Amino acid sequence: MPAICRPLFWPMSFLAGLLVGCGATFADEGMWLLNHPPLERLKKDYGAQLPGGTLSKEWLLHLQQSSVRFNSGGSGSFVSAKGLVLTNHHVGADSLQKLGDASHNYYRDGFAAATLEDELRCSDLELNVLISIADVTARIGAAVAPDLNPEDAFAARRAAMASIEKESLAATGLRSDVITLYQGAQYHLYRLKKYTDVRLVFAPEQQIAFFGGDADNFEFPRYNLDICFFRVYENGQPAVVPHHLAWSKQSVAQGELVFVSGHPGHTDRASTLRELTAMRDRQIPFTLGVLNRLEVLLGSFSGEGPEEARQAMGDLFGVQNGRKNREGILAGLLDPNTMARKSQAEQGLRQILAAQATAAGGPPRATPFEKIEQAEDTNAQVALRYNLLEAAVGFNSQYFGNARTILRIADEASKPSGERLREYRDSNRESLEQQLFSDEPIYDAFEAVKLADSLTFLDV
Repeated sequence: MPAICRPLFWPMSFLAGLLVGCGATFADEGMWLLNHPPLERLKKDYGAQLPGGTLSKEWLLHLQQSSVRFNSGGSGSFVSAKGLVLTNHHVGADSLQKLGDASHNYYRDGFAAATLEDELRCSDLELNVLISIADVTARIGAAVAPDLNPEDAFAARRAAMASIEKESLAATGLRSDVITLYQGAQYHLYRLKKYTDVRLVFAPEQQIAFFGGDADNFEFPRYNLDICFFRVYENGQPAVVPHHLAWSKQSVAQGELVFVSGHPGHTDRASTLRELTAMRDRQIPFTLGVLNRLEVLLGSFSGEGPEEARQAMGDLFGVQNGRKNREGILAGLLDPNTMARKSQAEQGLRQILAAQATAAGGPPRATPFEKIEQAEDTNAQVALRYNLLEAAVGFNSQYFGNARTILRIADEASKPSGERLREYRDSNRESLEQQLFSDEPIYDAFEAVKLADSLTFLDV
């Protein structure tokens, strides 16, 4: 049974499904946390295809610790015992861009290291491997008294999470993150081994990595070479890792059970009708306006010459991908059938809540739906200011981001760790400083063009 490891984001989960036919449709699929898979269901439905008839703890741990997270926003897997990591070309694009210069366009032309000495160290790349998961729900819950108002309850949870992370970091030396699951129904402590010496090994030319363009993106089969190899180092030597996914000499066969390790981003299935209409009518149209403006700007800057094109290439690809993603979401939200089904399902839930409230008696209380509607009203009032300032839509420059981070470090450092913004907690300080003080190249002319355009947008 192959374990195809293409992790996406955290927290760690995995998806299983039967691969049927060349169209790669799923006869069945599911998505679960690695520390809480539905073993009985898997044994019942797929036992004959599972090693030993079930998924052992050892197999799950092997898959978990073979999976790698890129702090740049992507993921991959170990594919050798000497720290070799396989990922997608677009995941490596950020590092390819930063490693390049006027004489080397690694994003466009590719790169291949003939020896270990030829491997290129990335300026600010951090890779994480999930070592262990611990349920800390009870401790977080105990920190919140029943009579606390929402603001104080939030502060109490944040302080408890920071305390757990700080204790874990001191005890293990591992990066320690408390992950919120199911909107706060559970809290898990993730301990991750961190690699900060990461080197580029191989990347193909951009044209073969993205052959087929948007039409083939996220499709299977794909006829391109969408890969990139990195290697993690410890003490100046290739890291010896205890778990990796071995290459299979056989292709995936029809009807074979396939597992994909990772965390596949969020879903909006649980969003209320009001949240979806806010996305449809306010959030996505605003974001698309920003992305369309940036796409024109970056295309124009790229047209000024080969070096300008190289500097803007990574940003332009990201903007185009983001625009395509949101256009697809908006198309779904504009489908009246989709919204009608959501409205009907939500009405049923509202009737159940109303019946429960009547049976319980007592003074009337706001329902969860009403609280969400109130929150969306507040969001609508502050969204524009938030996007322009906090999201830096009006100050689009790496210099602005660095300056704000430095100012906030000074302010947050004066607070107890549990009262700080998450990225400034003691447990996250090392990763923050690595990104802030890296030797990532910044191009003044490019930054000036982006900042001038965003200031113009801010003024409008």
